[in-house]
Amino acid sequence: MSVMEPAEQAQENAAPVEEAPAAVPEPEPTPPSIADGVERSLDPRSVTLARLGGWIFAGVVFLVDSGALAIVLAQEEVPVWVKALVGLGWGSVTLALSWVAQRWPPIEHRHASYKVDGRGIEIRRGVVWRSVVNVPRSRVQHTDVSQGPLERRFGLGTLVIYTAGTDHARVNLSGLDHGTALKIRDHLLPGEDEDAV
Repeated sequence: MSVMEPAEQAQENAAPVEEAPAAVPEPEPTPPSIADGVERSLDPRSVTLARLGGWIFAGVVFLVDSGALAIVLAQEEVPVWVKALVGLGWGSVTLALSWVAQRWPPIEHRHASYKVDGRGIEIRRGVVWRSVVNVPRSRVQHTDVSQGPLERRFGLGTLVIYTAGTDHARVNLSGLDHGTALKIRDHLLPGEDEDAV
């Protein structure tokens, strides 16, 4: 008679282990449609992009104004009070452009939104003068998504909608994530069963 180790004896007496059935993977949820009628803000990266564009513009104006200031200050026949006024104007323009470059983009971002539903797209913009533009899908002739070099760097795009009619024949919506702009573009294109004007 052979002597069994306790571990072997326990293994022999154990009930056979049943293998668990393979888990059926749950189907991935379908992503929500872009045309859900929810009002959305523009992509937050558009604030950084607008600031960068503002600082580039302010830098160019600063260089031009500095050159003009240097020319005025170098003139001996110009009275001192004129030089002081030109210097004050240069400082005011520099401060104003710096404020606009840094502080205006977040304010503008808070007042810009869009909503896409089955009927079309609604775009809201404006801080002081506000506008609401509704573009029905039936009026859309074609759409484009464009990206400049800075937009491409930030992963953003501009949706361009061309419509029938004279008012708002071309509607731009910049500050969108590039993928979102492509989804909106595809949604706004007329389907096979629809007639575009």
